[in-house]
Amino acid sequence: MTQSQFPHLASAANIGPMQLKNRFCMTAMGSTLCDEDGSLNERIMAYYEARAKGGAALLTMGSVSVAYPEGTSSPHQVALSDDRYIPGMKALADRVHSHGARLAAQLHHGGLVATQDMINGRPMACPSPPKPGAAGDMADGILEEEFSRFAAPDPNKPMQFNALTSEGIDALIGRFADAAERAMNAGLDGVEIHGGHGYIISEFLSPITNRRDDEYGGSVENRARLLVRIIEAVKARVGKQLAVWCKIDSEEFLKSGGISLEDAKQTALLAQAAGADAITVSAYHETSLGAGHSASHTPQKPANLLDNAAQIKALLDIPVISAGRVEPEVAEKSIAAGELDFIAMGRKLLADPELPNKVLTGAAKDVLPCIYCYTCISEIYLSGSVRCAVNTDTARECEAITISGQRRHIAVLGGGPAGMEAARRLNALGHKVSLYEQSDRLGGTLNFAALAYEPNERLLNWLKRQIKRSNVSVHLGQSPDVDQLRRLNVDAVVVATGGRRDMPNDIAGSDLPHVFSGDHMRQLIAGDGGSELDNKTTGFTRFLMRAARLIGVTRSPTALRELSRLWLPIPNKVVIIGGELVGLELAEFLALRGRQVTVIDKVARFGKGLPIVRRWRVLAELKELKVDMIGGASEFSIDAEAVSYRNAQGQVRTIPAEQVIVATGASGDSSTLDQLKAAGLPAYGSGDAQGIGYIDGAMSGARSLVRELTESWQ
Repeated sequence: MTQSQFPHLASAANIGPMQLKNRFCMTAMGSTLCDEDGSLNERIMAYYEARAKGGAALLTMGSVSVAYPEGTSSPHQVALSDDRYIPGMKALADRVHSHGARLAAQLHHGGLVATQDMINGRPMACPSPPKPGAAGDMADGILEEEFSRFAAPDPNKPMQFNALTSEGIDALIGRFADAAERAMNAGLDGVEIHGGHGYIISEFLSPITNRRDDEYGGSVENRARLLVRIIEAVKARVGKQLAVWCKIDSEEFLKSGGISLEDAKQTALLAQAAGADAITVSAYHETSLGAGHSASHTPQKPANLLDNAAQIKALLDIPVISAGRVEPEVAEKSIAAGELDFIAMGRKLLADPELPNKVLTGAAKDVLPCIYCYTCISEIYLSGSVRCAVNTDTARECEAITISGQRRHIAVLGGGPAGMEAARRLNALGHKVSLYEQSDRLGGTLNFAALAYEPNERLLNWLKRQIKRSNVSVHLGQSPDVDQLRRLNVDAVVVATGGRRDMPNDIAGSDLPHVFSGDHMRQLIAGDGGSELDNKTTGFTRFLMRAARLIGVTRSPTALRELSRLWLPIPNKVVIIGGELVGLELAEFLALRGRQVTVIDKVARFGKGLPIVRRWRVLAELKELKVDMIGGASEFSIDAEAVSYRNAQGQVRTIPAEQVIVATGASGDSSTLDQLKAAGLPAYGSGDAQGIGYIDGAMSGARSLVRELTESWQ
């Protein structure tokens, strides 16, 4: 689709005094990319400038502290609490403006979610002292090695709370107004007052956290009084020089008695009356539930907030902004229908900063897709800085990989994600690249991953398209040996031939016909079967291929996924040994097709390899699908009808099993790399050949290798 096919997304519009060239906005997201004192640095400036260059009309800096260090929710949080921050903000505004975009700061105070106050023993500001939290399942999905990365208070120091007095409220309002004035003096175009996501204003708005009996508690009007007064104070300070709007929760998902849509409608009307130039419609959730963290402002469900946004928009005379996994085609229809004014994107612009430009110039198919894996937000949860699994240039924009001097000839062995990404990047730098894949198609294990989780197919298709439109020479069904590579006279060989997924040798009965390894399942479902597999199956792949030809579809993951809903040669009772990423996604794939699945593993906590926020979602969905998950098991033994094991209490237990899948034993396979190095060839490993890293490891490993090669050739 060209710009003319997205006329509403392409059209200019205003938020108060601020004119925007189109309707694409970068939603406010914390990044933890700035310096430790809240100052901006080159890394964060380059990060935002890339999105401005990519065509977004408005960039909103996430979580800009009005009271730094008080009220901060993460280390390295951007601050605007002192005049010393103005020069850095001005420098960023100038860079953003040079690309025709506008810059805003999201003014923030964490309240009860100010983890840095909690860690450092400062009293946490709040409307009311909190009650004990709900007992949820969130902690169950955290791996042992991750606990140390979560922000936590000193257990020897009791947490302190500061239920704000009227004087404290007045001081807080002044902090917001001061920060807005600094934004104006720095040349920014707007400020978004963060009234959502469990932070201080949201705590006043929520009847769960606000139990006051004064003018700030009780009715929606009273609970919204803090937000209203902040809007009024900011507007009084900046006049018409800045656009001023607020973000509110349209709902608190999975949270009984929390903010309702009706509450949010009233709050939006009160904010409009106070002078807000727009409303950003978002949502919050019950934080004690793992699934909550992918249910609200960063949803797994597509377009999760658009209905709420439309209902709020119907009441207002000012623009409405919303986000939440919204595709451009959906946003175009919503804006055309008057249900929305601006689409805010977060994850999508991390995956591809050029998305607005590509969509509006007819190159939407070239957009590097977000696969909704939650690597970005999971890193923030674990006290890291933002990054993206598919776009490993994100947050590294100031570390551009460039080429100078002689162009080289590189052979890439392996057409999986690591091989394709390395080949694509090397070719883009001007090198001659020959890509060899021993099977008859590109994709490697990503073909299987795309079956289990549909968004992965978007990445698979994108990589294939990029290789096809590049100058990479692709050789399928070929795996050149040492002599052939020598004859090619290549300057380097990239070995991306994947890892080993052998059957562990410590499981009795693993050689039985109904026992599959992870590779067997991949071959079975993805259609890469060999002679060993033929001995174990009833011709599933051949059946699907015949069916695909008969109904005129390809053997793409989409076609195979749909056909497998009709027929799958896996019996009803399935036991999967292995509770990491592959085992869990396979369990979900089979359970959705009506199989009775049990997952069993030696570890106590499942889901290694899945980013934590996605892991919470997968574990919750498996629970809903009634998949049994047994951890702390050992001494596995398989016979014709069951799997036996010793549980954590030392008891021997048995699970009926008509099919057993062993999804463990994956490891890096450096044999090809070692052979080439021993022969004196300049060989380098990437992807699972270096160790199992899944999509994230494949993409980041390819970038790192290309950087290493480029620097070695300077």
